[in-house]
Amino acid sequence: MDANLRFWRAEGQSFFQRFLLWADALDPLLLFKSSNEIQRTRLSILLNEKTLSEPIQNNQTKKAFLLSLSSVHPDTDKIIPVLFRPPAFMPITLPLVIVSSVQRHARHSFFWQFVFHTYTTAFTLVNGNGTPKAEEYSLPQKQLLLGLGAISYSACVGALPLVFMNRYALKNSLMQLVVRKLLPAPLLGLTSAFTVAMVRSPEFDNGIEVMDRNGKVIGVSKKAGEKAVMETALSRAVLFGTTFFLPEVLMYCLQRGRFVKNPRALGPVRMFVIMSVLAGMLPVSFSMFPQCGEIKRADLEPEILSSTEETEFFYNRGI
Repeated sequence: MDANLRFWRAEGQSFFQRFLLWADALDPLLLFKSSNEIQRTRLSILLNEKTLSEPIQNNQTKKAFLLSLSSVHPDTDKIIPVLFRPPAFMPITLPLVIVSSVQRHARHSFFWQFVFHTYTTAFTLVNGNGTPKAEEYSLPQKQLLLGLGAISYSACVGALPLVFMNRYALKNSLMQLVVRKLLPAPLLGLTSAFTVAMVRSPEFDNGIEVMDRNGKVIGVSKKAGEKAVMETALSRAVLFGTTFFLPEVLMYCLQRGRFVKNPRALGPVRMFVIMSVLAGMLPVSFSMFPQCGEIKRADLEPEILSSTEETEFFYNRGI
């Protein structure tokens, strides 16, 4: 079992523990660490690796693990490209979310949502479980085609409310409220989950590696792959659905309460609210499910169970 997964098992057993770890691991300053520094840190972790059965008390060791968690893929042991590391997720998606939320024309909305889903889909592909890519499924053509199809479909669905409103010239205030304020949040949440499920579909088609408590690979499980993908898709839906919905509610309350008296200040306030919600929801969504996922013996395929007497098995859920 990779050192990152051992660390998650020891330090990330509860939601609160995972939240605190992600809050530190998502620090954008970690993006400025060089590849050489990451490799040295990773090597020191591997050389000094303990069983990690107890929480780490050494602050320097914890900082080393945080750099490893934010920069190294636990399945391939390779450094993740800088644009697709977890600390880069918010700085890149934040302007895309803001721009997508203020569009009033269907074509512009389609373009920006296409860009948004392209990045999040690439991020999902890079940070998914590495088992399907590690064996005979080394060529990512299927994933690329599925990803492109999911991106195009999601961008069309996201722009559909504006197409409908502009085509039928809906001037009713209630319809405008529904189309511009209420529909975007569930649509973005659902399409974000959809792109995750599509681009990572080889994981439940081919299966992912499952390990025993000692880190020994027991076999490849499709059921574990399905569990990993569904958990990640749900967390992504919660992340972006909430990021689109909650700012609308907060801005409505601010305007009704007349807390913002200058109309020109509404734009900057809206941007700040979206940034605050996304910054808070990102570690929440990443922490919803354990990074080192667990699956019970009763949920695995019989061919895997025949080779071991273990009752609990573990896998890399991916991000």
